[in-house]
Amino acid sequence: MDEQDVLFANEAFYLAFTQKDLAAMDALWARRNPVVCVHPGWDALTDREEIMASWQQILRNPRQPGMDFHHAIAHLYPGFALVTCYEQLPGGVCVATNGFLLEDGAVRLSTHHAGACAHPPDDLQSR
Repeated sequence: MDEQDVLFANEAFYLAFTQKDLAAMDALWARRNPVVCVHPGWDALTDREEIMASWQQILRNPRQPGMDFHHAIAHLYPGFALVTCYEQLPGGVCVATNGFLLEDGAVRLSTHHAGACAHPPDDLQSR
């Protein structure tokens, strides 16, 4: 796994969200490794089926706004990578950490944790 692969997978995650593409979202998440997802204001989800049900609920909501992400930085570790970034939503900014690992030769999402950001970067506060 290199930085480019990880950042590409992170971008694919946000593209699946923005396009409300549940199949693409499902394809990104690890199937054989432990997973965890914490949506802003939600409890931690640690069961893959539960996580995918949460994404189905979010992505099928016609009032769910799109999202842009900014300032993605990859943090590489042996066999694992984290991407930290900011999520720009109407009315606020969240800070997110997305964890990736190799599974069956592909970069897969194993962790998503996002929460409100009290002090977003200056360039995101005016959007």
